[in-house]
Amino acid sequence: MTRSPSLCGIILAAGVSSRMGRDKALLPWPPGHPGGLRNTLLGAWIELLRPHTDMVIVVGGANSHNLEPIVYSIGGFLVENRAPELGQFSSLRLGLHEILGRGRDSAIVALVDRPPVQPATMTHLHSAFLGALEQSLWAVVPEHDARHGHPILLAREMIEALLRAQLTATARDILHANATHICYVPVEDARVAMNINTQEDYDRLAVENT
Repeated sequence: MTRSPSLCGIILAAGVSSRMGRDKALLPWPPGHPGGLRNTLLGAWIELLRPHTDMVIVVGGANSHNLEPIVYSIGGFLVENRAPELGQFSSLRLGLHEILGRGRDSAIVALVDRPPVQPATMTHLHSAFLGALEQSLWAVVPEHDARHGHPILLAREMIEALLRAQLTATARDILHANATHICYVPVEDARVAMNINTQEDYDRLAVENT
């Protein structure tokens, strides 16, 4: 029988954005937009994930007090990683524990330093995830031009594998170790493999969106 997943969105936003020089979660999105709570990189990600999930949880760090107005204005939930210096994997594990504690068994994981993918891409990945569950696969990972990207969709089995791992591991380590259980989905959306690490990266996206 096909399993009906109870999906929860997780957005990892606890980074210090040292290379950018300002919190990437608060960057106006689309680039060049005058701003507002919803018109930020974080707000755009929450809005993108909401139609595909039961709830969206944002994992913040020392910046959590700045994220609160955005998260709560769009109906999301915020948890704080009190030790973000342990790395992104610690934030992911915190988010995964949170969704299991809230009775959900699957997750869409997004990184706030990636540009939001096109809505059609998200719909395609969601559909692929439902198909992957029928094949007893544990995750869906988008790829573009032979590069793996985000967001990734995780079933309960992959969530448990990530939570069993040592804190010194990385999500990439665990995904690679379980690659036979992953459905890699080619997409035409180049954003799945883009990063926004610097002001130059952001400015480049601003030019592309004009």
